[in-house]
Amino acid sequence: MPPIALQLYSVRAQAKEDFAGTVRQVAQMGYPGVEPAGFPGTTPEEAGKLFRSLGLKVPSAHGGLPVGDDKNKVLDALDAIGCKRIISGRGPKDFESIDAIKNTCALFNEAAENAAARGFAFGIHNHWWEFNNVDGRLVFDVMLELLSPKVFFQLDTYWAKTGGADPVAVINRLGKRAPLLHMKDGPCVTGQPHVAVGKGKMDFPSIVAAARNVDWFIVELDECATDMMQAVKESYDYLAKITRA
Repeated sequence: MPPIALQLYSVRAQAKEDFAGTVRQVAQMGYPGVEPAGFPGTTPEEAGKLFRSLGLKVPSAHGGLPVGDDKNKVLDALDAIGCKRIISGRGPKDFESIDAIKNTCALFNEAAENAAARGFAFGIHNHWWEFNNVDGRLVFDVMLELLSPKVFFQLDTYWAKTGGADPVAVINRLGKRAPLLHMKDGPCVTGQPHVAVGKGKMDFPSIVAAARNVDWFIVELDECATDMMQAVKESYDYLAKITRA
C-alpha cells in the first residue's frame, strides 16, 4: 500500500515556532514523508538538509504557480528539497463562471508546461468549490475537458465529499491521473474544524481499497477540534493500521 506523508500545513502553528523540532516530532510519529507548504523560519535549502537527515521523503510540495517571474524560484525550491511534484490551486472566484474556469485552466496548463520543461510535474489540489455547478455544469467536468494531460490531481478526498462528490468514484474516474490523495476527516461541512483521520464521517477503508494507482496518502488537517499534534499522530496510526490490514 502507499506510504503516508503529512502535509506540514497541518502543523504550521508549531512549525512557525520551531520548524526543525516540529518536523522531528512528525518523523518520530512514524511518518516516512512530509509535504511542505512554505518554510516558516527557514529556507528550502535548510529544510532539504533536515528532511534528508531524518530520512523523510518529499513526495510533493505546495507552493505558488510556476508561472511568470516566480517560476524559477518555485522550481528551485523543489530542487532544494529533493522533490519532483509541485502542487497548487486557486480560490472559489477562479471557478465561478465558465470564462473564469477557462482562464484558470489555461494558467494551470502553463504551469504544467513550465514545470515539465525542468523535469517537474504540476498538480492541482482541489477544495469543495471544484464540485459546484456553474451554468448547469459541474466545474470539475469542465476542468477535465480543458486541462492538459500533463496536469495531475492531488485529490483532497474530504473536500470532494464535502462538495457533494463520491471520493471513490472520483478516484476511479481519475485513475493514474491522481497519484496523491489528501486524507482529512471531520463532519464534511464547510467552516467546521477537522478531527483525526478515522474519527469523522469519511469512509477511509473504501478510499484505501480504491487507491490502486496512488503513490502516497497525505494527511492534512486544516484546523482541528482537538490538539493538532495528537490528531496528526492518531491520523498516522489509523491509516497505518487500515493500510496494513
